[in-house]
Amino acid sequence: MMLLGRNVWGGRMAWASMALIACVSAVAMAPPRAAAQDVETTVDEIIVTARRSGAPMWEVTRGESTVLLVGAIQAVPAGIEWRPDALEQATRQAQRVYFPQQANVSPADIFRVIWRSRTLTRMPEGKTSADYLSPEWQARLDVLEATYDEDWSRDSFLILSSELLSDRLGLRDRGNQEVGEVVRRAARRGRVPVTSIGSVRGDTLIDDLLTRPPETWVPCVQASIAATEAGSGAVQARGLAWTRFDVPAVMASPIEAAMMQCWPWGDPALGTLLRGQWISAVEGALREPGVTLAVAPLRVLAETGGVLDDLERRGFEIVGPDWRADQAED
Repeated sequence: MMLLGRNVWGGRMAWASMALIACVSAVAMAPPRAAAQDVETTVDEIIVTARRSGAPMWEVTRGESTVLLVGAIQAVPAGIEWRPDALEQATRQAQRVYFPQQANVSPADIFRVIWRSRTLTRMPEGKTSADYLSPEWQARLDVLEATYDEDWSRDSFLILSSELLSDRLGLRDRGNQEVGEVVRRAARRGRVPVTSIGSVRGDTLIDDLLTRPPETWVPCVQASIAATEAGSGAVQARGLAWTRFDVPAVMASPIEAAMMQCWPWGDPALGTLLRGQWISAVEGALREPGVTLAVAPLRVLAETGGVLDDLERRGFEIVGPDWRADQAED
């Protein structure tokens, strides 16, 4: 989920139009296709280089095809160092790079969001957060409101979750350089072809946001409250676990739990669509000769029933760090 905050310069109407842009960017930020790669290198050399990367990575091979799955997380905190040079080199040596889904948004989509901005930003008429949260969770939200001198009772749960995660935990602050930026830059310099694994229609995203009733956002809000209560220490711990390839610790973080529960990944229909596109993309890459480097959200790769579990279930050998806690016990 790309975390959304208020657009203070333009009020709620302007915020709504920016919200659509931010929301669809959360689904995909696919870069332009680069020119074809001229220099070919051996698969073994690329794999050895890639394993030195500061980002968790898994190698899957079938015949003459190798896929390197790079597990990216959003908002690596500033001050958490990781080594992008090996990832840059591996990118330049790959035959192709896969990025997340691309959203197709038209001007009409944005105007529609502006027209319906109240639906996105406010609770239904006469309703407050207490109408949907249990007394326990409302009490925990009340504590946060007192702590930050805010009143979120009439804000939509989309706004509330974004306020908690983006503004209070700072997760919209890009902090350190992101994996996607590193790979995108290296692919451009190496003239490596870049492909989005799929697309989602802008009107589909808007319909999903506008028609979801508030009660369906409750798991997201609860997870956002828990993450905010955990504070900046949890953000730092998650970032450190990622750089140390401790994937189970990242997945167990309250920060990651909130992102998995919130839009778009926590939406049953949209989340299923996005996950299915990743599984299909990896299957397709395993039919392509040479090396495919794919940058995917870590949660999509390592979650229960995710891409890595699917590949393991189908009998593929997966080389890389443990992604489940039970693997360390084997």
